[in-house]
This record gives sequence, C-alpha cells and structure tokens, in this order.
Amino acid sequence: MNGDQGLDDTSVDVARSAVMRRVRATDTTPERVVRRAAHHLGYRFRLHRRDLPGTPDLTFPRLGKVIFVHGCFWHRHAGCGRTRMPKTRVVYWRDKFAKNMERDRRNVRSLQALGWKVLVIWECETLDRAWLLVELARFLGRGRTAARIQNPETA
Repeated sequence: MNGDQGLDDTSVDVARSAVMRRVRATDTTPERVVRRAAHHLGYRFRLHRRDLPGTPDLTFPRLGKVIFVHGCFWHRHAGCGRTRMPKTRVVYWRDKFAKNMERDRRNVRSLQALGWKVLVIWECETLDRAWLLVELARFLGRGRTAARIQNPETA
C-alpha cells in the first residue's frame, strides 16, 4: 500500500467531520489553564491579538512578550506521546502538519523581528501546574511572583 489508506481527499467522513468541528482554535482547556496561572501570578494580558503574526494566545504588551499555547497533536510536539500520526490519509496529514510547523516557525520569527519575546507552552506541559507557574514567572520576570508560586493548587 502507498501509506495513504482510507478516504481520498474528496470524500467526507461525516462522523470525523463532526469530531473535527468540535476542535476549538481558542479558549481551549490548556489555554485557559495558562491564562489562569498567569492571572494568579498577578499578570494582566490581552487575548488573541489579530494584529500580531500568528495571533498569540496571550499578549503582555507592557512586557513585550507573547505566549502561544500549542496543542501537541496539531503543532507536533517532538517526543510527546500525543503527537501520533493518524493511520488514514497519511500523506494529507504529513503535509498538513509540515505546513503547521512551518507557519509556527514563521510566526515566531516575525514576532521576534518586531521585538517581541516568545514563549511556546505545550498542551502536555499544562498538566504540571507547579512547573507551569515557575516557567511563567521565569519568562514574565519581575520577581513579584515568588509568594504566589508557593501554593500552585490555587492557580
């Protein structure tokens, strides 16, 4: 077989289409976890600034910093168990994932060229709240967050 089993590009699987329609682009659970943690640390931010390359999930204008919260599957988190290749339409998915990864790299480069500092947080990393708080405090800086990191359960 050629590795592109199952549906061709013109057929539509109704059940799969229904599942894919439910995949959210914004306000995902990992994104909400990161927003809650940043807010817990005392930071205020803007959401989904469309005037910036890639529409970052969180933007901290005063700090000149942005955060993307990437899903491991869609953005291909290297070494993560959530980054599996679908068994059907392999050629289609390989091409789609390659384009996603190139777009992510291009957006990060564009933001850096505009003077923004960029952090990518992966979906699987949001499961460890203590790590997330430390990473956000490290990236966002300013030293005012130490006391709030002591109790990550409240984030």
